[in-house]
Amino acid sequence: MTEAVTRGKSRAGDSLRRVEDDRLITGKGKFTDNRASAGELHVHLVRSYVAHARVASLDLEAARQSPGVVAVYTAADLAADGVNPFPAVKGFTRPDGEPMVHPDRHAIAGDVVRHVGEIVAAVVAETQAQAADGASLVEVDYDELPVTGSLEQAVEANTPAIWEGCPSNAVAYKEFGDAEAVAQAFAQAAHVSKLDLRNNRLVGNALEPRTVLCEYDAETGRRTLRLGSQNVHGLLGGLSATLGVPKETLRVIVEDVGGAFGIKSGLYPEDVIVAYAAAKLKRSIRWRGTRSEEFVATVHGRDQISHAELACAADGRVLGLRIETQGSVGAYPTGAGLAIPLMIGPKVATSLYHVPAFHLQATAYASNTAPLGAYRGAGRPESIYLMERLMDQAAREMGIDPVEMRHRNFIAADAFPYTTPMKEVYDSGKFGEVLDRCIEVSDWNGFAARQAQSQATGKLRGRGLSCYIEWTGAEWKEEVRLEATPQGLTCYSGTQAMGQGIITTYLQLLSESLDLPLEQLQVLQGDTDRVQGMGSYASRSLYIGGSAVKEGAEVFLEEARKLAAEALEAAPEDLIYQDGRFTVTGTDIGVGLLELAEQQPDQTISTTSSTRIPVPSWPNGAQVAEVEVDPETGKIQLQSLVAVDDVGNAINPMIIAGQVHGGMAQALGQALLEDAVYDESGQFVNSTFLDYALPRADDLPSLQTELHPGVPCETNPLGAKGVGELGTVGATPAIVNAVLDALREQGVTHLEMPLTPQRVWAALNH
Repeated sequence: MTEAVTRGKSRAGDSLRRVEDDRLITGKGKFTDNRASAGELHVHLVRSYVAHARVASLDLEAARQSPGVVAVYTAADLAADGVNPFPAVKGFTRPDGEPMVHPDRHAIAGDVVRHVGEIVAAVVAETQAQAADGASLVEVDYDELPVTGSLEQAVEANTPAIWEGCPSNAVAYKEFGDAEAVAQAFAQAAHVSKLDLRNNRLVGNALEPRTVLCEYDAETGRRTLRLGSQNVHGLLGGLSATLGVPKETLRVIVEDVGGAFGIKSGLYPEDVIVAYAAAKLKRSIRWRGTRSEEFVATVHGRDQISHAELACAADGRVLGLRIETQGSVGAYPTGAGLAIPLMIGPKVATSLYHVPAFHLQATAYASNTAPLGAYRGAGRPESIYLMERLMDQAAREMGIDPVEMRHRNFIAADAFPYTTPMKEVYDSGKFGEVLDRCIEVSDWNGFAARQAQSQATGKLRGRGLSCYIEWTGAEWKEEVRLEATPQGLTCYSGTQAMGQGIITTYLQLLSESLDLPLEQLQVLQGDTDRVQGMGSYASRSLYIGGSAVKEGAEVFLEEARKLAAEALEAAPEDLIYQDGRFTVTGTDIGVGLLELAEQQPDQTISTTSSTRIPVPSWPNGAQVAEVEVDPETGKIQLQSLVAVDDVGNAINPMIIAGQVHGGMAQALGQALLEDAVYDESGQFVNSTFLDYALPRADDLPSLQTELHPGVPCETNPLGAKGVGELGTVGATPAIVNAVLDALREQGVTHLEMPLTPQRVWAALNH
């Protein structure tokens, strides 16, 4: 996917409007399902309507005879043609210390289905309607098995294990910290706060549902997969391994994605089925995911239960923290689904506070539900929500102002680099300054007057605070190729645009580094034939990918300088580079960069460079929320939400604000509206927008965001810390803390998310 613009020069720090948007808002987007493919066939998938069962029989004859149906495939067909299970997830151990074992996950289920929505057959036809008609004629008999329909059921001691070879549904375990030191801290504590809470399961619901198109080249037999993905090479590797074919026989192309949030970062069964059918039938194949399929078959996020205890001295200083977390991985393990409760969330469990003694036990549980994966924040929102709820509770119980409680426990500004109990190293931060600025911008101290106004209209008003940190990075290496021709310069990057404005940011970095106008620059991503790299997730696009762009530009200019010196018969050190032109010092003799490219034998100057940044970065911030609650109905209205964030050096403040705004909206969804609910039989009971509530425009006030300057990251050449998840990480606890503040005088001190009107009304009228 390329982007080019005509806007002159730009540089880091400019609030340049996103260059991607002109094309997208004028209907010129290139989404997978907009792309026509001559002679294509269509796939419709038959999905299990039971959560756990043996597939006793499949009757396919009526489907095969249905008009327009070309083929019907089952697990046996794929196995006979050498299609493998999904690559195994390795490196985890069970609570008993034995290696984790898990069932093979196949693109089409064989003998056993383990969640509603799992695929049992694929019907291919000339049209989408004919494929759906044929699929409706497939008859499946199930012998139902015991069901574990939720995380709450999975943690019960006597629940039958759903994975063969596992003694229980506790399938993986990790422990961190020093239990003995924590026990000593608790023995010395003047106060202990205890909190049990649930982090509700969420559905990603990207704007564009997943669609897969596999184009078949009849001459070469090569297959080109077009879809929305965050990591084309990761997908290529998984697809190659599963299909059992060399990578060279496949190509993955991503154009516009339409939102991803982590849920489009991995390989899905539909990808394998479409690619398989294309080779089998030697035709191009399309699967168009419906919103209903997205609900039951795309990875879900969150779904954790935690018990936490905070030991404090008499003045509120934290002495020790003890956490037990149970996280769901669903019916099949994904790498992200396991890493979130067992590795990623624990990294920020102590947040931006000094915690002298720390102990965390995390257990992952299997259940007959959709698999868990990455969803915006992926572990950081869960951990920060727990810590901020706990800090607020401890402050209230001890009679300490919640702002002061945090100030007393922040890592001091002169303590960096600071090593956490998780052995993570924070390179920089001024947490107290960030909080103080957020208190000022939000008019925290003027709350009493606004509360009185609400009371005059019969409403309850509350304010809530959250302070937070998250880490950005993962897969610490990124490669870029810069290529200049007489027409302009192209940067080839393996990171992936998916709505976060990264193309614009890269163009700014290139314009500044190469001193060229934007109209002479473009960025190409999303094509395994043309780019190398690790994709975009964990907010790595700027922190690592942007650093690679900056360093790649330096490597390119060094090579261009050598070529210019040869062309101008001058020493490289005697050349001045300005406005895209090399000039010999003290003369007007020079050559433009694009002119220099035209002089080369192949009219191209090309360099490839690799950047490695082996440590994460630590963006952080503070948010304040104010809410109004109607005690008659339980309805909550968010009145204001303010964020002050430290993202290090800001490359494009406007894009940062947009990212924070979007994250805040998703956080509000979790706090007040969203909850993916499975019943005891494993049925997903609210799997449509009729029952699953997403935020609307009128649920949000005008959002205020601000950046805290002067604290650059110390570990990358940009000095940038990243921003992708900050809005989501910070807003959920701020909103919930605000609601509990509003309800406190009514005797309500704890509610589980989402804080729906029904739940609030019931708490007020218990």
